[in-house]
Amino acid sequence: MTMPCTGRDRITAAFHSAKEEGRAALVIYLTAGYPSAQAAEEFVPALERAGADLVELGVPFSDPVADGPIIQRAANWALEQGVTPHDCLAQARRLRGSGVRVPLIFMGYYNPIHTWGPGAYARSCREAGVDGLIVPDLPLEEAGELASACQAEGLALVYLVAPSTPAERLARIAARAEGFLYLVSRPGTTGPRDALPVGLPEYVARVRCVARVPVAIGFGISSPTQVQRAASLADGVVVGSAVVERAAQGVEAMERYVAELRAATRWPC
Repeated sequence: MTMPCTGRDRITAAFHSAKEEGRAALVIYLTAGYPSAQAAEEFVPALERAGADLVELGVPFSDPVADGPIIQRAANWALEQGVTPHDCLAQARRLRGSGVRVPLIFMGYYNPIHTWGPGAYARSCREAGVDGLIVPDLPLEEAGELASACQAEGLALVYLVAPSTPAERLARIAARAEGFLYLVSRPGTTGPRDALPVGLPEYVARVRCVARVPVAIGFGISSPTQVQRAASLADGVVVGSAVVERAAQGVEAMERYVAELRAATRWPC
């Protein structure tokens, strides 16, 4: 069997493999540099063992506008430890060197990418073994330079849509999407919620009408029951803040929790 050769291919293959198993792909978010500067090098292999299909590594930033209190605190902690985008890339490189195969996606904000230079940043990510980027503060209309750089390096630039996204704009974003389309489940920032939005099925159906890549639901998902519901609607489920909370409890607690989430991703018969 031929192995996927680009980051985009590896992300596509992860969703395809999950679909063949009759379940949604489990996408897990971690803040790089929390709760210690090198924690990701222990946590990511544990996530892979627990059944995560893709891993988002959050690149710490001082103004994470899409993130709620849990991830904000984790990012601030990492910044206080001196963690930089260079450190995140070095960790990704070491993870690949240690045999980690799960697709890695850098979730970060545009200011450091702009400072680095989109072309150089995309190239550095590809060389480190990163497969894709999520940049929540970069609108479609301003993404051209980074999108071209990602295309040249074989990376997936993953776009986000929200329940408030108008139909015409949704169609334009869906036409440019690569890897998967990230469905923000509700207005606001990341963080656990007691329940998923009532209108989620209709929202997902509206996105599916125009999507040409897998769709994954994130924001506010924290329990196996919520994962099960989201998995019944979509191709993937993203869990972040609740995982970051478990990270503070240690690798074993996080691994057990993610294994429970993975068990809830199976589609109803």
